[in-house]
Amino acid sequence: MIAFETDWLKKWGQYTPQRMALREYSRQIEWTYADMNRRVNALAHHLIHDLNLHKGDRIAVYSKNRAEYVFLFFACVKSGLILIPLNFRLMPRELDHLIRDAEPQLFLFESEFAALTEKLETLKTIPLRMEIESLQTFLTGPLKTEAFTPAQPIGAEELVMILYTAGTTGLPKGAMINHRMLFWNSVNTALRLDITSADHTQSYAPFFHTGGWNVLLTPFFHHGASHTLLERFDADLILKLMESEKTTLIFGVPTMMQMLADSPSFDQVDLSSARYAIVGGSPMPIPLINRWHQKGIFIRQGYGLTEVGPNCYSLHQDDAVRKRGSIGFPNFYFEAKIMDDHGQELGAHQVGELWLKSPVVTPGYWRDEEATRQAITDGWFHTGDMVQRDEEGYCYVVDRKKNMFISGGENVYPAEVEKFLYTHEAIKEVTVIGVPDEKWGEVGKAYVVLKPGYTVTGEDILTYCKGELAKYKTPKYVKLLDELPRNEAGKINRKALE
Repeated sequence: MIAFETDWLKKWGQYTPQRMALREYSRQIEWTYADMNRRVNALAHHLIHDLNLHKGDRIAVYSKNRAEYVFLFFACVKSGLILIPLNFRLMPRELDHLIRDAEPQLFLFESEFAALTEKLETLKTIPLRMEIESLQTFLTGPLKTEAFTPAQPIGAEELVMILYTAGTTGLPKGAMINHRMLFWNSVNTALRLDITSADHTQSYAPFFHTGGWNVLLTPFFHHGASHTLLERFDADLILKLMESEKTTLIFGVPTMMQMLADSPSFDQVDLSSARYAIVGGSPMPIPLINRWHQKGIFIRQGYGLTEVGPNCYSLHQDDAVRKRGSIGFPNFYFEAKIMDDHGQELGAHQVGELWLKSPVVTPGYWRDEEATRQAITDGWFHTGDMVQRDEEGYCYVVDRKKNMFISGGENVYPAEVEKFLYTHEAIKEVTVIGVPDEKWGEVGKAYVVLKPGYTVTGEDILTYCKGELAKYKTPKYVKLLDELPRNEAGKINRKALE
């Protein structure tokens, strides 16, 4: 039996040593596959032998996108360490929960976030703490060694990353990502998107998202293709780079695609090198699809989630308008079924929960056996998304089973926001829902009932959220009510609020 290969950098360093693998735009540095492989080897050696980390230890990273982050990921791939990307938009109170759960042995933070880092209650529990900039020597400096071999082989089921997803119960859960998932996600993605070693794109989705790693970056590295890394999303700059670097594939959520289309540069740049744009996160409006089609860029709507992929479904660009709103068909190595609440499979035009089975399904949630048991049945992952199929087999997402909404590509679970708002001394009851927003797709609206004797305003409540909730979680609107509407069972009637 052929050994399962996890070290993709090593292979491409042998096959195409002089081909460009990664470029960081802000510092104007680029690395070939051979150079990047040597430098990642040196970093892996440093982590294991100099810092005395061991296989299975966790490394938490509190940083924006930068080359050190990518090098660190591949050092984890080579060594069996586990990367914990932390959302740099979260406040210390929110980060403390993730750190307590992950128990990292090493905490790397960007110097920009040093002041926030000092506010972490959990900081003293982490044995090793340092600025991520301290790893810059492994990007460009002299190396003590250029070789690394793990003490034990790295297997397909071993973890390489834990990605925290917003929890429907108000607390995030750590989705475990192993080498098997990365491999099969790459295979599925390449088969549907025709990825080759000649492809190139820009990487700007944040690394605390599965999309930052697994929509294009890891599949591209698996296939020997190349990336330009950006610290953040900048529509004008991205369009300029797409033209000058002859981008072949574009990835974004609808909010990003709208910002690109709204840029004054959009009509001027030549994007003829691009085959199509891959869009996920939420359905892309038809006027926006038409705008990109007029530019000559066809849209491929997709669907995925952190725990399964994320490249689960794909709608061919030829069907972008004819099947608007559809996520298409499951990708190659997937089984899918639509289930009712009694575990019965449903047929066409019947709405039920989407279940997925694939080698891309997570082994479960970090240190949460109950959440894992509830999410996975005989290998089938319960997505929590309500979908239906049409008579041709095309799938459509109808609603989110757990009331989640998406703001600017970020998943927001009302339960988490509500849990925080209940810490306000004046709030008796609160419900948060997603409402349409021209810029962000959806934003939060909080319906609040005050305790007797309090005269707090909606603006006071929004001020209370500042510095405690990430901006994308903070409701944009607050409406004060005398009481919340309820249904016959006495439960809050969210549909009435919507």
